[in-house]
Amino acid sequence: MATETVEPSVGFRSERGPILGALMLATALVALDSTIIATAVITITSNLGGFNQFPWLFSIYLLAQAVTVPVYGKLADTVGRRPVILFGIAVFALGSLLCGLATSMIGLIIFRAVQGIGAGAIQPMTMTIAGDLYTLSERAKVQGYLASVWAMSSVLGPLIGGVFSEYVSWRWIFLINLPLAALAAWMLLRSFTESAPRRREQRIDYLGAGLLTVGAGALILGLLEGGQAWEWASPTSIAIFIGGALMLALFGFVERRAQNPILPLWVFTRRVIVASSLVSLLVGAILLGLTSYVPTFAQGVLGTGALVAGLTVGALTLGWPLAASQAGKVYLRVGFRSTALIGSTLATLGAASALLIDEGSTLIQIAASCFVIGIGMGLVATPTLIAAQSSAEWSERGVVTSTNMFARSIGSAVGVAVFGAIVNSHIGDTDHPAPAALSSAVHLVFVAVAVMALVMVVAAAMMPSRGTNPA
Repeated sequence: MATETVEPSVGFRSERGPILGALMLATALVALDSTIIATAVITITSNLGGFNQFPWLFSIYLLAQAVTVPVYGKLADTVGRRPVILFGIAVFALGSLLCGLATSMIGLIIFRAVQGIGAGAIQPMTMTIAGDLYTLSERAKVQGYLASVWAMSSVLGPLIGGVFSEYVSWRWIFLINLPLAALAAWMLLRSFTESAPRRREQRIDYLGAGLLTVGAGALILGLLEGGQAWEWASPTSIAIFIGGALMLALFGFVERRAQNPILPLWVFTRRVIVASSLVSLLVGAILLGLTSYVPTFAQGVLGTGALVAGLTVGALTLGWPLAASQAGKVYLRVGFRSTALIGSTLATLGAASALLIDEGSTLIQIAASCFVIGIGMGLVATPTLIAAQSSAEWSERGVVTSTNMFARSIGSAVGVAVFGAIVNSHIGDTDHPAPAALSSAVHLVFVAVAVMALVMVVAAAMMPSRGTNPA
């Protein structure tokens, strides 16, 4: 008897397989960028100078990403996902080219902002498109595919970054994005079309976006330059913080009256979105704190090379996707809240173990702490996002996804600014901090990470037990 062949609903052999492949490649752009640059900090600052400015390489990128994510989310719900993600890939490629050609730290920081503007479209759009194409149960499988991108990037990113830094040139850390971006755009153009209705009559809230950019930028400027360019209690410092706070307050006022706000206030009325966004904010801060300072600790305190330092923090970004690939099975069985609680508790335990790291620690000890934290992150980050997506209609899903991504990006930007302020206040104005001073400063970063992980447990407890489908 002939047996009927059933096409897989999820995977490369399915009808949606080419789109999944394109989304994975687009994700790889952001995933590689998140791991490949951390191993090159010492090399870049040795070449361009400005060790105390290196947190800007992360903060400016994340700030640009954070403030543009809501714009892209609104645009995606207005004109569709395809043009938004293609625009993001093009801008990200341009920023990568400019970074690879930079001749000063200031120039590199500015060009990282261009990269961030592109990344602000790529990351939320890949998740939004996946949310459009796949059902809740299918997304549990798709999550494994997307998580595999982060898994490969967690190994290849530090490896490639270390090889380029030590044996070729740190500039190729950015230039390698160009062929990847071209291939991702080509695959999306070939495989992805949209049939959902578009609402072109809506206007984008550019005033809100501008106020958010200025307000958040002022706060980050005050954190990173306080104690360096000016004293913390100086009139300049006070004016910057007050000005930033006023801009953010004005942003909230504008959003209340805007016809199509960039960050609709209704997102704060839904428990699942508030809880998932708070988790996402903390995830972003913890991730950047570790990926920024673990390689710096390994190189500046333990004396390892860029390649070994990158592989050490790679344990964090390896544990994350390994857990995320199985998180779908877990939340389908025990619910979103239980999965998030398990993950946040593991992250807290890993962060607590990092408090034992000092000048006499081994790389294995550091990698083990990072791996446990990564496992926890994998079980808390994606399930909370999917819970929020599952509560939204198609016309809201772009905003819901971008709100979650915005929270992660702003958490990363503010987090790395806070960590930078802590470290800079201890090492002073030097491009070559002493190992003992650097070790003491980074220990305080680990303390802050542990506190954030504890708060994440509380945020996870706020999640509903299971997703709520839209009415």
